[in-house]
Formats: sequence, structure tokens, C-alpha cells
Amino acid sequence: MNQSLEKYLTAVDRHLKPLPVSERADIVKEIKSTMLEMESEQMSSKQILDRLGSPKDLAKAYLKDLLVKEKRCSIKRFLILWAFYTAAGFSGMVVIPVLAVIAPVFLLCGIAAPVLSAVKMFDYLLNLQIPFIQNMQIVFYGLIDLNPVAEFFCSAFFGILLFFLGRGAWKLLLLYLEKLSRTKKSLS
Repeated sequence: MNQSLEKYLTAVDRHLKPLPVSERADIVKEIKSTMLEMESEQMSSKQILDRLGSPKDLAKAYLKDLLVKEKRCSIKRFLILWAFYTAAGFSGMVVIPVLAVIAPVFLLCGIAAPVLSAVKMFDYLLNLQIPFIQNMQIVFYGLIDLNPVAEFFCSAFFGILLFFLGRGAWKLLLLYLEKLSRTKKSLS
């Protein structure tokens, strides 16, 4: 056997680390015997490596086969599933509703604040006297009284900030749900 095939076997062995040493040795011996059979059929080492695929994928296939065989009921499996569903349930009662409310509210406020402030600024500059528009203002606890032009720039800044916070909350919600789904798929 040449050096590239030996490196391949070492890489497969490295990716099979979650398994006990005896099972890893059996799998590596099986792959090695398959390689020797292919060499006896006059296949080059490159053809053998191409046929076997990447070492990581081959190791994953063996790990999945062993996990499928290990689906029997056990206390450890029960505790893992119980812990997952408990954590998912409790975090889902808080994380999902909070992010599902915060994301659209921040997005809408991030868009509405600069738009309404722009309307107020144009009302001020063009002296249109639009009803109730003078009642809209940014309040800094009564310390500073801003004119509508300064309010526009201030609300544009906060609008952009709110928009990106809402967008981040939405992406975080999607990431949380995707991660939860992936974890559940790996457990079942």
C-alpha cells in the first residue's frame, strides 16, 4: 500500500474518534481490505481514493450506520431526549415569543420613525400646518428641545439602529429555530 492510502486510513481513523478503539480498528481494517482488493484489480491509488470519497464522508457514513443500530431504548438516550425537550420547551417559551415580537416591531419602528420625522420636517420647512404633526417629537426627558430638522437626523439614526436590531433579532430567531431543528433531527 502506498503512502496516500495510508494517509487516507489515518484520516478516516481520526474522524471516527467518537467510537471505541476496537470498533475504529475493525472499520479501518475493513476499509484497508477493500483497498487491497481494489489494488489487486489493478486500480491506481487515485482511482481507489476517488471511489471511496473523502475520509470525512466515509467516517460519517460509518458513524450514522452505528447510530442507527444503537436506536434501542436506554437510560442514557432517554435522559438525552428528556434534557433536549426540556431545554427546547423552556427556552422556546421565552426565546421564540420575545424574538417574534421584537423583530417586526423594531423593523416597523425603524422604518416609521424616519418617515414620520421627515413628514414633520417638511411640514416645518414648507409651513404646511398638517394636523397633529406638531405633536410628534423626540423627548429627551425635557432637557433638550430639538427643532424638526435636528429631530429628523436624530430619528434617522435611531431608525437605522432599530432597523438593524430588528433584522438581527429576526436572523437570530431563524438561526435558533434552524439549530433546534438540526439538533432534533440528529437525536431522532
